[in-house]
Amino acid sequence: MNILFLILGLVLILVGANILTDGATSVARRWGMSDLMVGLTIVAFGTSAPELVISITSAAADNPGIAVGNVVGSNIFNIFAIIGITALVRPIIVERSVMTTDIPLVVLSSVALLAIGLSLPLDSTTPEVTRVDGIMLLLFFAIFMRHTFSTAKHLPTEEKASDPSAVEAARQTIMPLWKGILWTVLGLAALIWGGDMFVDGASGVASSLGVSDAVIGLTIVAMGTSLPELATSVTAAVKGNQGIAIGNVIGSNVFNIFLVLGCSALVRPLPFAGITTFDLITLTVASVLFWLFAKVYKVRTITRAEGALLTLCYASYVAIRLMTL
Repeated sequence: MNILFLILGLVLILVGANILTDGATSVARRWGMSDLMVGLTIVAFGTSAPELVISITSAAADNPGIAVGNVVGSNIFNIFAIIGITALVRPIIVERSVMTTDIPLVVLSSVALLAIGLSLPLDSTTPEVTRVDGIMLLLFFAIFMRHTFSTAKHLPTEEKASDPSAVEAARQTIMPLWKGILWTVLGLAALIWGGDMFVDGASGVASSLGVSDAVIGLTIVAMGTSLPELATSVTAAVKGNQGIAIGNVIGSNVFNIFLVLGCSALVRPLPFAGITTFDLITLTVASVLFWLFAKVYKVRTITRAEGALLTLCYASYVAIRLMTL
């Protein structure tokens, strides 16, 4: 039964990603929104819904290992695996605004979580995300959303004119508004349902093998809940919607730490049970590499070679984590 859930969940995720990309892109163009803004908001929130549901449910059920591990593992997977695989499929052209404002927010969110993980509450001997930390994370999320809505819609115009992928995407047929909204909703529903089925199946397999909650959260659950982001980003890149491809990952990482952990910590303080400093440092390093690869090695482009290196980094992280069980 667990294997069946894995297969059905994967099918739903792939179908949902394709429908969501088409619907969200069409709605974006009809409302005058850029692909980047849609990726940072609508798509990112939709594909982060599995993490939000699982982390809040885990916090309520007193399973902090899964609640925190899900977020940390998902964000590591988002950068190393999703950006890596997407760049392998098609090199990612990064808009100038993303370099100066959006990716730095990904780095900031990772550093904030690292700082929380290295600090000790006054009444505890174990690092934890306290309710006060949760409120601060939600305040950061509110700032991020205000920044996104106030600036993203004005920035892509000039840059899109010289972006071949954006020009190609602009030629695609725009579907009627009602159909675009319906496709977006159905795509999100398929992604969430598929992610939930995949996680149920994968968690069942992992639990039967005696793996801890923290490791399940960092690996199996994290990969399962990030499959919507992976499917959406790869599909968007293939279709030439690179704004959605990269905006989805940026928005999802910021959502996961600021919104998902913030809300989960309000439900119950979350000890870093089984989540090590190595995991938090890996997340921070991944965020910095994401920024450097887009900025330094080739002008605002994450190449296939860089994508291969990011993917290899994720495989190495998982191997090291499994060897330290």
